[in-house]
This record gives sequence, structure tokens and C-alpha cells, in this order.
Amino acid sequence: MKKNFFKIATLAAGIITTFALTSCDNNDTMEIPLSEKTITFENVVAPKDFVESGSFQGTAAPIITPGQSVSIKFSAGKAQSLMFATMYGASKDWFFASQQPGIKLFDNNGNAITGDVSSQVLLWDNGTKDNVSGQPESKPIAQVPGVTASQLMKLNLAYNDVSSEFTLTITNTSGGTGHETPFSPGVWAVSNYNGSQLLNSAPFFTPNALSNPEITDIAQMGDITKMVTSLNANTKVMTGLSPALVVVYNGDKNPIYELGQLDAGKGLKEIAQMGNVTKLQNNLKALPNVKGVYIAGNTPVAPGAKVMTQFQSNPGDKIAYVTMFGFSNDWFYANEQSIDANTKGDLTSKTALFDSGTGIDQYPGAGNHQALFGGTPQAESKVIAKVGNVFPVPAVQNVLKVTIN
Repeated sequence: MKKNFFKIATLAAGIITTFALTSCDNNDTMEIPLSEKTITFENVVAPKDFVESGSFQGTAAPIITPGQSVSIKFSAGKAQSLMFATMYGASKDWFFASQQPGIKLFDNNGNAITGDVSSQVLLWDNGTKDNVSGQPESKPIAQVPGVTASQLMKLNLAYNDVSSEFTLTITNTSGGTGHETPFSPGVWAVSNYNGSQLLNSAPFFTPNALSNPEITDIAQMGDITKMVTSLNANTKVMTGLSPALVVVYNGDKNPIYELGQLDAGKGLKEIAQMGNVTKLQNNLKALPNVKGVYIAGNTPVAPGAKVMTQFQSNPGDKIAYVTMFGFSNDWFYANEQSIDANTKGDLTSKTALFDSGTGIDQYPGAGNHQALFGGTPQAESKVIAKVGNVFPVPAVQNVLKVTIN
């Protein structure tokens, strides 16, 4: 969106209106120098398969023996699932895991599933060792016939709606059955979701295909080392960005936000929670010190994409900008430092990630009250502050690049 506050308007009667400075000594006019530049916002996130991952093991010893339980905590939104894997210890190459893409966590109405979800666990034959002799073989991964995994392992889910955090408790219930076994240390992961699909819909392994080294080490030896290394390399918070709002103004006060103050109710909340720029755009237009308001883009900015807008300024003008950290409850990127509107070059170092204080935070990209999952943040009233290190959020320069030319 572009406004030219210094456009020469020719009326039907031929009257010409211009913005000019008149000399005190004569009738000559001096036009105010007008500068037009382009500001670009680029999403430079390198997407990874998983938003969160980890490992688990027994408490007294790494293995989980019959009668023992372990718990893992993780966050997820309604499109996401939990995948985990652990060795059936009394075997040559069997392992427990769910169907792809993992344990279903929300029902079709978006409500969290809690309680006993043992029916979702299955027992798999890795196909790399003969089940009797232990000799190497090469067969596709397949379910173990004749064994009901849910009789050997109990899974129980609990859910905290405020944090969108689940607790999965895994209990070894194989004692006294015909398939009594210890469980090895295990791994778990939640796949990243980009707003339309999971980035990895078949984590860890692919049924009916040959295995891989990571799951093979778990299935044959209960060794999670390779899988943990792989998960660490492929786990990262990512995000989309909203269309960016740009304002040219005069004065010392940034008209978009004020650090340490409550949200002013002028439209920053709508950007920070939903990526909607309309309210702030309209309110900024009405301010006497605002010279122009511009919008870069009209759809979410995915990793690898960029948006831009032209803007006009005069000497002495300043520029400010804001875009939503899309996979959050109420976060936004904005310039932390004052910027001369006639600046050129890379402005990324002048940019910071802020919490608008209007919605309770959840794990970025894994919170059911985030707009990413069609949710609405639960209200809070805190002052605007920089986002801290509660969550593993990438550095600004690894998410956003802002340039003027």
C-alpha cells in the first residue's frame, strides 16, 4: 500500500496545489527533497523436521523394567502428534512405536485426548535380524504378529490447556505375561507444522520399507545415540511471518509500541496475535506525526519468501516496522532502535523480538491457542518486553532479514 503525501494534484479547473517552502525574501519556491526507497522483509528460517524432541530412560537404571514407569513432557497443537520408540529388550530387533505420524493427541474437534491411549502403541520387527538365530537379514519393517503391544505397555496422557503441554507416562506392564521384557531408553519427537502439513509425516522409520541405522541401533541394542544425534540436528523452532507494517513519522517516540508499557489497544495486539495489520494501520494514519503507513505483503511469509514495499520520506523523518512471529501467541519483531528513514542497508541488527504481553505464551509452533492452529491466545496483561530464553527461539538474524535500498 503506497501513499504519496507530496503528489502534485491537478484539479479540473487547472488549479495546481504544491507543497513548497517560500523564501522570506522573494516569491521563489524551494521543493522539499522527496526520497523513495524500498524496504524488504525476508524469512530466512531454515526449516527442520521437528519442533521439539528428546529422550527418556529409567530412573534407577537406564532400562525400564516391568512395573516401572517414566514420564515425558512435550508441547503440541491440534495438527501434531507424538512419535516415540524404545526397544523390546527380550528380542533380537523389535521395538515399540505408534503408527505414523505418531500418537494422536487431539480429536477431530480439536480437543486434547487424555487418559489411556495404550491402543495406539504397536510392536514392530525391524527386519535386520532373524528372530530365532539372530543372524543378519534384510526385510522391511513390519508389525510383529500375534503380540498385542498394549498388553505390555500402558500409555497415559495428561494435558495442561494453559501451556498446551502434554505429559505421557509410559509403564512397563509386561510382567507376568508371555512376553515379559524390559524397555530400553527411548526417544521422542513432535514434527513441525507449517500451517497446512507436518514437515515429517513419517518420523523415525517407514513401515514396509527397509530400516535405517538410527532405528536399527535402538531395535537391536537399545542404543539411542545415533537417533539422538539425528534428532538434535533436525529439531528447531521455526516460524512464518505476517505482512509487515511500516510507518514513516516525526518525533522521538516509536508510534508502534513502547517498551515497558502495556499494549495501547491501537492494533499491535492484533498483529502480535493474528498477523492482522488493519487496526494498527488505521490508527496510525490518524496520528499528526505520521507521514505515511505502508504494508509489505498480503499473505503469511513462509521460510524462504520475502515481501517488500516502497515508502517515501523527507530529511528528518524516521521509520518503524512490525511483523508477527507467526508461530507464537503474541510475539512480534520490530526495530528496537530509532531508525532514520533515509538509512540504507541491512537493518536486521536493529531488530528485536518482543512479547506484546496480551496472550499467555506457549511453546512456539506447538501451542494449541496459537493462530497457527486456529486458536485464540488466553488473555494476559503484561507490559511489552523482549522475549527471553524460556523457549529455544532462534536469534533474530536466523529468522528475519530487513533491508532498505
